[in-house]
This record gives sequence, C-alpha cells and structure tokens, in this order.
Amino acid sequence: MQKITFPLQGHPHVELNQLLKLCGLCDSGGAGKQLVADGHVKVNGKPESRKTCKITAGQKVVLGDVQITVTEG
Repeated sequence: MQKITFPLQGHPHVELNQLLKLCGLCDSGGAGKQLVADGHVKVNGKPESRKTCKITAGQKVVLGDVQITVTEG
C-alpha cells in the first residue's frame, strides 16, 4: 500500500474531494467528487459518501491501494 502524508499547514480541515486532488489521485475536485460518489473512498476504515466532508488532522483516507494520513504540520 502506498502511503502519503498530507500536512494541513495551519488550516483546520480540507474537503475530501480537494484532498484527493491535492494528493494527485485525481485531476480535479469534480473527479474527486465522482470517486466518492462511486463508493471508492474510505475515511478511518468506513465508506464515505459525503463528497465535501471535512477531513481533519489524524484522519486516514483510503482510495484503492493508497492511504493518506492527514497531519497538522
């Protein structure tokens, strides 16, 4: 499994579809929304259907064989 660490850099959260885009897992926020809508994304081990849910430090997002860990710094 590929592991990515995403630092929030002082922001309180990042929207799920934007996180997928910023990590290079899709080309746009719209493509990220489609991945979530199609049921391909899990947050903390549970399927997530809210396209713009707020992801905060400490949460883990999985898409396929990629795991993103969100950190504060």
